[in-house]
Amino acid sequence: MKLHMHPASITSRPVRLFMAEKGIEAEEVIVDLMTGAHHQEPFASFNPNRLVPVLVDGDLKLTESSAILKYLADKFDLPEYPKDLKARARVNEMMDWINTNFYRDWGYNLCYPQLFPHHQRPTAEGQDVTVRWGSDKSKFWLQVLNDYWLGDGRTWLTGDQITIADYFAASVVALGDMIRYDFSAYPNVSAWLSRMKALPNWGPVSAALDGFAGSLADKKFVSA
Repeated sequence: MKLHMHPASITSRPVRLFMAEKGIEAEEVIVDLMTGAHHQEPFASFNPNRLVPVLVDGDLKLTESSAILKYLADKFDLPEYPKDLKARARVNEMMDWINTNFYRDWGYNLCYPQLFPHHQRPTAEGQDVTVRWGSDKSKFWLQVLNDYWLGDGRTWLTGDQITIADYFAASVVALGDMIRYDFSAYPNVSAWLSRMKALPNWGPVSAALDGFAGSLADKKFVSA
């Protein structure tokens, strides 16, 4: 197997973390996002989305983190993607919620426009409106995550056992660290995220992202 990725990619992190924790081996092929290699050939034709990660396993090519996590868990018969129909449905629901609700406002309206120049809006007014919208909406989604998904005292997002939903969601939620987001108003989220960060491979896998965050120490962000 080959995993085309970048170590500072938010969407590569959940796959790399899961593989590291479960001892799944694959050749890592770095796509240099910093030089725009994902917009250049041969990668632009290899994945027309121009995004990472991409997993290649024989004649199979997968281009979405969520799909890659599900495939790997099934391929290696891992309990993090339960076989029970209802338990699996809960995992799917959680991953879809992160992708279609939380990530939209959290990533693309709040965090990314402040972190990456190519995500900035073309005018100062447009940028301000986008980020303020993202901040307001993110507060709502974080409250739902805190009160609904984690509000019953569960340890992990879908119950008492860690699943690929936790890997996927934690990598997205931890994006907030890069804009120094204060999670103290969401104690269940904070506690759950701390449990994920305590995984043995979280630090090594997140090292490049942490380094990037450190380079932004003097930058001011809109967060909570």
